[in-house]
Amino acid sequence: MKDILLIYTGGTIGMQKDKDSSSLKTVNFKDLTSSIPELKNPELRVHHNSLKKVIDSSNMDKNYWVEIAEIIKENYSDMDGFVVLHGSDTMAYSASALSFMLDGLKKPVIFTGSQIPIGSRRTDAKENLITSIEIAASGKIQEVCIYFEDKLLRGNRTVKVNTEQFEAFISPNFPSLAEVGISIKYKPANFFKSSDENLSIKSNLTEDVAVLKLFPGLTKKVVSSVLDSANNIVLETFGAGNTTNKEWFITCLKKAINKGVFVVNCSQCLSGEVKQGKYETSSDLNKIGVVSAKDMTTESAITKLMYLDGICSNLEEKKTLFKRSLRGEISN
Repeated sequence: MKDILLIYTGGTIGMQKDKDSSSLKTVNFKDLTSSIPELKNPELRVHHNSLKKVIDSSNMDKNYWVEIAEIIKENYSDMDGFVVLHGSDTMAYSASALSFMLDGLKKPVIFTGSQIPIGSRRTDAKENLITSIEIAASGKIQEVCIYFEDKLLRGNRTVKVNTEQFEAFISPNFPSLAEVGISIKYKPANFFKSSDENLSIKSNLTEDVAVLKLFPGLTKKVVSSVLDSANNIVLETFGAGNTTNKEWFITCLKKAINKGVFVVNCSQCLSGEVKQGKYETSSDLNKIGVVSAKDMTTESAITKLMYLDGICSNLEEKKTLFKRSLRGEISN
């Protein structure tokens, strides 16, 4: 008998149209899942939990991530796996954050959702939910993943790329963990397994992170303002990590870094990696101490910085751990 905990946070998957007003309202997931024949399996028990306050995923923040992590921790010994129902807009951020927070994870945590509410006739929610539960019950996965439209992806490698198609997510720099068709074809060579023996929750996240996205015409005023706004900066650069090499821009970065601001270089391109110093326009970044995020997603870089700021005692430790693959979020 497999015990799977369904954790509902909100989002499109948990909505249905109200008959009177035609507006979307939250469904009772306990009643709903009990009425799905595919879940009536003598070898499966589906349990239910939810956030104290169900939210639209656009309102997700670190406090809700801590709440999700605590629910998993409290039920960890009794459950074989977990399925987190989540709005798709910030799912990649949440999956990335939880991958870092759940240190020593040895059980599956599968994030899923839908593009169409579960109460609608053409919904993708039912298949996503049923398959996520089956994957969680398989015992094969020991990490945080996203399952969406026939693909199981590593959570901290995933980005949302589509608002109108069922294939809402891709993993641009890492292969899928499973492909789902008539059968579920797992790819064990791609799995991540923690070397730690016991689960521990790292909940001391910081919000001291900002993103500076480069574009032609970016002004010194904007750059200075963003660099002064946080102690951790994700620099979204062009191509393989290139920036303007105008003197004022490099000077602004150098000034911030000298004050202790940690600046990481993350490409705006979905596929490929930052190769800092390959071109002249990024060679100055190496000299002043900008750290390459290699092939990390922006979502992963942001949440990793939030995580590291809470566990590191100094800047050098943070730099060392940022460069290291902690949960499979970066290619070695």
